[in-house]
Amino acid sequence: MSEATEPTRQEQAAAGENRLEQPFEQTYRRGPVIMRGPMIPSDNSNTNLLSADQDTDWLHMDPWRVLRIQAEFVDGFGALAELGPAVSIFGSARTKSDDPAYESARRMGHDIAQQGIAVITGGGPGVMEAANRGAAEAGGKSVGLGIELPHEQGINQWVNLGMSFRYFFVRKTMFVKYSSGVIVCPGGFGTMDEMFELLTLVQTHKVTRMPIVLFDKAYWDGLFDWISSTVHDRGMISDLDPSLLVRTDDPEEAVRVVVKNCQQQEQ
Repeated sequence: MSEATEPTRQEQAAAGENRLEQPFEQTYRRGPVIMRGPMIPSDNSNTNLLSADQDTDWLHMDPWRVLRIQAEFVDGFGALAELGPAVSIFGSARTKSDDPAYESARRMGHDIAQQGIAVITGGGPGVMEAANRGAAEAGGKSVGLGIELPHEQGINQWVNLGMSFRYFFVRKTMFVKYSSGVIVCPGGFGTMDEMFELLTLVQTHKVTRMPIVLFDKAYWDGLFDWISSTVHDRGMISDLDPSLLVRTDDPEEAVRVVVKNCQQQEQ
């Protein structure tokens, strides 16, 4: 009995040509995509949707993250679209209730809310709680835009309109989109991140110019002395850039600067 021989390349090609001479009998559509012959998958979208498969890797894939990001933007826009004029107050979550900065932020939140202007914070403790507390005590809109962090305590009890975000960049978009002015109280990396991002957007005209007030001059002077000397002298910023913000120790002046801009925008 003779052994079977392997088909030659010519025979394989001829067989392939013979198969391709016949049109594909079956067509499979996946959305706008058409698949035929060997390109037809063994499963389909509906089967996958209803499958009892316990594999959850898809939850951690980028396409699913895109949908979560989109949902955060939609929820944020929906929650704040009818907020009206608003001012953001940034500052440290570590500020204690007996710190003078806490009482100053509380006073500024109160005075802003009395003007019919919403107060927006990061929704956490410290300076954020103080500003929300002042706004709530004045009977105003006290907004907290929180962020999911491992050691974050959640939205403080003085917020009457709050939302918690997964993504910093979505949260910061909400601050910028719905604020007509910003007061920056003493804070750490998170506060400075928010401040410098806003300064960059104003400097590059990505947003309409808005007042940025730094409260507590002694806290900020060292940083801005360096910016006005070393950074400026090396040509890294223009002569006008330091004028993008106001520094003050007076809570009333801080409120006056941001409220004036809100009133001008309403006219």
